[in-house]
Order: sequence, then structure tokens, then C-alpha cells
Amino acid sequence: MDNYLTYSYEQLKKFCDDAFEKFGFNKEEAGIISDVLLMADLYGIESHGMQRIVVYHMNIAKGRIKVDAKPEVLFETPVSAVIDAKAGMGQVVSHRAMEKAIEKAKKTGMAIVTVKNSNHFGIAGYYAKMACDQGLIGLSTTNTNPIMVPTFGRVAMLGTNPIAIACPAEPYPFFFDAATTVVTRGKLEVYNKLDKPLHEGWAINSTGAGETDAARVLSDIQAHEGGGILPLGGIEEASGSHKGYGWGMVSEIFSAILSGGLTSDKTGSNGHSGICHGFMVIDPKAFGDPEAIKAHLSSYLDDIRNSPKAEGQPRIYTHGEKEVFAMADRMKNGIQVNVNTVAEMRDMAQYLGMDVASYLGAEALTIKGKESTYKKQ
Repeated sequence: MDNYLTYSYEQLKKFCDDAFEKFGFNKEEAGIISDVLLMADLYGIESHGMQRIVVYHMNIAKGRIKVDAKPEVLFETPVSAVIDAKAGMGQVVSHRAMEKAIEKAKKTGMAIVTVKNSNHFGIAGYYAKMACDQGLIGLSTTNTNPIMVPTFGRVAMLGTNPIAIACPAEPYPFFFDAATTVVTRGKLEVYNKLDKPLHEGWAINSTGAGETDAARVLSDIQAHEGGGILPLGGIEEASGSHKGYGWGMVSEIFSAILSGGLTSDKTGSNGHSGICHGFMVIDPKAFGDPEAIKAHLSSYLDDIRNSPKAEGQPRIYTHGEKEVFAMADRMKNGIQVNVNTVAEMRDMAQYLGMDVASYLGAEALTIKGKESTYKKQ
């Protein structure tokens, strides 16, 4: 692809691990954060992969993310818990929260753990997959800074509010991870880097009119004066706008409301993000034989894949298939990173005293790209 450089998984993992340790995280924490970022890139979710690393560093430098935060369990029962992240790194506290939910679910059959006062946690699917990898059903969700305009509204009141579910199945687990907005903010950032116009029906500007200029939408969102991304279903009820808006509210309930944290429209105040997360785990044993349940789902997914195709379509995918294929391809052929993201990574690495060429190659030293959003702190 034009405007992209290709790196091996091992190269990017080494870069991320070392960078996050230089941010101040210990080796285990750095590894968790790197795993979440790189799973996004391996799955082909560019908006939540390497292009996020410099944003994290800027938020650490500004004090929005506390590297030395000590999350605290505020409330707990055998089937639930509420954790205060203390403005810590979203990936670190979320990994801990899902581990707690898994431990509880194995004892009680199901559990929900919520987190308040956190930060961006990467792709929601990472945490759902943690449960799925242990033969459990995992669900994860988060609110975000305000970016979704409610149906018939002009001002962003909800976040992108993704919901992810992962269930054991063969030959591929069921893996569904999607924002409740048409696209994510990260997608707008990618289009802005590529100087590509947004698709009609993705976003509106501060006047409430449809907008295809990514820079304008991002600027309007930042100013909090109107504009934002539309819910799944777009701008009208006739196309299902109220459904995406409703699912966004479900995410708010399972993250911000149950945790007693900030709803999306209140996040970002007082110099802290205040983002909230929710994690649910179900042990299939609570409903019978786990292997029989897994076989039942596997059979249904197979029936769907083998059902009649629409004209001109070679196959039907079930959720999670494309991610498996994408990961196999990228582990073999490398991960493509936008040159503007590479330029940001280079600037950050130089600021941290890292040997850029040894991580990203000599070519990274000569990239000009767009004006970097990374500012040395």
C-alpha cells in the first residue's frame, strides 16, 4: 500500500515494550499494553493500533494518565466488583478487571466487574477474548469521551461506546467487536492522515449538517461546540439511527452507570479522562455441558457460512473469521503502518532517547509526512 511501511510483529512488539517501559510502566504492564495495541493491528483495526501510542504518551505527559496509579476495589460481592482506576492506564486496569471477572465466574457461573475513573483501554475485543480463551463467554464495553450525536441531536453526548462479545466455537471463536457509532474517532484520525474524505453519513459538523472533512469533524469534536459521529444507522430513524443510539446507552449503563462513574458527556473534565468500562463473564457450565454448547454454536456458525450466497458474493463470513485470517497474514507478511504514524513514532522515540533506526529502520529518519500531532513535552 502507498504511504505505508511494513514492520514485523516482533519489531513493533520490541518498540512498544521498550517505549512503554520508558514511559514508566514495569515490564509486565508494558507487555499488556503492547499486546492490546498489536492485537488491533494484527486484526486489521488500524485505528486502535500503533497510531495510538503517541496519543498515550501525550496524555501521560499532560497528567491525564497516571503511570503510578494504584487501582482500588471500591465494592465487591461474589459475582461483582467496582474498581476505581485512579486515572491509570486503561489497558492495565482492564486486564486486571477481566481477570477478576473470570475468577469470579469460574466460582459462581457468571460475574460483572465495572471500572470507573480510567482511560482509553484499546480494543474492547481483547478483554472478551481473554475469557473466550479460557472456554468462557466474555463481554466487554466502555464509554469514551463524547463523540456520538444522539438521534435528532447536534451535540455529542455519548462516546463511540463499543461492545464486544467472544464465545468459544470451532474452527473459529465467535468474536464480535464493534462501536455503536458508524465509525470510531480513530477511523477519522486515519482518514485525516491519509487526506481522504469521509463517507457520507459518517459525521456531522457543528451546524448539524453532514460533513466529509475529517479535520473539520475532529476540530468540532475537540471544541465541544457541536458536531460528531453518527450512531449506527446514521442520521434518521428510518435507517435505524435510534438502534445505534440505544446500544450506545446500553454501553453507558454497563460501564458508567453501574460503576458510579462519569457518563461520556462528563468525561475529560478537570484534566482527567474519567472513562468507564464494563466486563461480563459467563461460564457455559451454568447452562449445561460446555462442550455441547460449543458444538451447538459451531454447528450454527457453519450453517450460516454454508447458506446461499448473494449474487456475486463468494462466501459468507461469521464474526471473528476475518480477524483470524488477518492475523495469520500479518504474522507472516508484516504489519503495515501509515508513514505519518511512523513519523510520530520516530519523533516520540527521539524524545525518549531511543535509537530510531534500530527499531524502525533508517527510512524512518527521512520521513516527512504530515505535520505530526506529536508535540514534545
